[in-house]
Amino acid sequence: MNRCTSDNPVNTTLKVIGGKWKPLILWFLAQKTMRFNELSREIEGVTQKMLTQQLRELEVDGLINRVVFPEVPPKVEYSISEYGQTLSPVLEALSHWGEKHNQKKKNQN
Repeated sequence: MNRCTSDNPVNTTLKVIGGKWKPLILWFLAQKTMRFNELSREIEGVTQKMLTQQLRELEVDGLINRVVFPEVPPKVEYSISEYGQTLSPVLEALSHWGEKHNQKKKNQN
């Protein structure tokens, strides 16, 4: 078994997509291309500053595409990249587990 070092595969994955907002951003962008304000409305509780930061990090890691249209005011669209799509099974698994967990909690009450 691998120790949890910086090159541990799970640790690496969590460094890239971990946190409160990145999985949600990737989930929504896997569904469709969105503009900043659309993402902001869909992800309850995220601040503009944090959403901007997380989008930049995901772009640097090659998981999302950012396209700026030359118009006034500038129009920017975000989409999941081909590389980011490789995370779809991970995001689907998180979604299914969350559904089962929500149902379990509901049944306990």
